[in-house]
Amino acid sequence: MVYLTRIEHFNAAHKLYNKSWSDEENKKVFGKCANENWHGHNYELHVTIKGTPHPETGFIYNAKTLGDLIKEVIVEKVDHRNLNLDVDFMKDKFTSAENFAMGIWDQLKPHIEKSDVQLHCVRLVETQKIYVEYYG
Repeated sequence: MVYLTRIEHFNAAHKLYNKSWSDEENKKVFGKCANENWHGHNYELHVTIKGTPHPETGFIYNAKTLGDLIKEVIVEKVDHRNLNLDVDFMKDKFTSAENFAMGIWDQLKPHIEKSDVQLHCVRLVETQKIYVEYYG
């Protein structure tokens, strides 16, 4: 089994806020991330697929094609957008990095698994100190 990872970048804003909590409770749990005026990140998205190299190309999947797919299915929907307000697949979801990574997985999986490879991991880097990985 061979693993291939493609990395893409985008910028997006969001707010971590539980509507059933008071402002004080939200600030206590989420700190600056509960800012009423939102906040943003320069995200780095790693999408890893796995498969067996094709005997005629040596590829498990064309890396450029994978990049184009990620851009079309994810980046065009989220780049310079508000995750809480503008992104259809995050509607009515808490926009934590964990939930966002799972949402990205759900968007990509049907497209990737049309071929002979499998989606292995979505790694979403939110800051230099924080990233999440989701394996489906």
